Amino acid sequence: MAKSGKARAHTNIALIKYWGKADEKLIIPMNNSLSVSLDKFYTETEVTFDSDYPADQLILNGKVANEKETKKIQSYMDIVREIAGTDLHARIDSQNFVPTAAGLASSASAYAALATACNEALQLNLSDKDLSRLARRGSGSASRSIFGGFAEWEKGHDDETSYAHPIDADHWEDELSMIFVVINNQSKKVSSRSGMSLTRDTSRFYQYWLDHVDEDIKEAKQAIEAKDFQQLGEVIEANGLRMHATNLGSQPPFTYLVQESYDAMAIVHECREMGVPCYFTMDAGPNVKVLVEKKNKQLVINQFLKHFEASQIIASDIIATGVEIIK
Repeated sequence: MAKSGKARAHTNIALIKYWGKADEKLIIPMNNSLSVSLDKFYTETEVTFDSDYPADQLILNGKVANEKETKKIQSYMDIVREIAGTDLHARIDSQNFVPTAAGLASSASAYAALATACNEALQLNLSDKDLSRLARRGSGSASRSIFGGFAEWEKGHDDETSYAHPIDADHWEDELSMIFVVINNQSKKVSSRSGMSLTRDTSRFYQYWLDHVDEDIKEAKQAIEAKDFQQLGEVIEANGLRMHATNLGSQPPFTYLVQESYDAMAIVHECREMGVPCYFTMDAGPNVKVLVEKKNKQLVINQFLKHFEASQIIASDIIATGVEIIK
């Protein structure tokens, strides 16, 4: 008899970055991180376990996944089977509602949705903490996508202690938005995984990053509790720049940023000079994300439209809802 489950999870953007793994296999990070979930970008995944299936099959956006993607998902499903104590294989139907041009990795929402769908199909009754741990085994940032709004991923020191939890913001999320400035959607010369490893192992600036990231987490949480947009913006902007600085200290040095990235940052500064508070952050790529209060979202978009094409600007509000079961 087939066992099915379907779930929806939203992707998230790290405001305080996760950069570098302490354990590559278990995906244990070198530092805590803090993120916010996005309303517009999500993944819906249905999982069906059946004794008639000879192997796991991944259908991604209506197409059978390639060999590399299939192999990765099969390894992940082995983890699920071990937890569930089953040998059943599954068909996984996943739809990503994440514009690839935004430079947004869909792995966070994808594995959060998959973990939740498996939990439902196999009736594992995992707690939110254990669901976060299971999602983490597919993608580190997926641990945070179990929750809506603000979430913190505790680095921990092993599989049991590395998981995310929500940060109560007393509905402040409802007042915030994020604008994406799409600079380049080409494949990166240095993948996130390679960049993390190279930086951790060779960057002269990496220890400085580790020494200060806990302070950034503390300050960001204080800002969230106080609903202090300026304090939150200043710490996330500094944290993002510090992460990118570690890459320049690597051997060999590398950067994800390009001239248009700096142009977008300059527009953010111009907005602040005009009295419109907004703050940027960048992940492992050239695209710039701008945190802004919802009331000022259109004003900031209009400033970017003076320098970038409309197709390069994507906006999303923040969502407080975590993973959902779809019936």
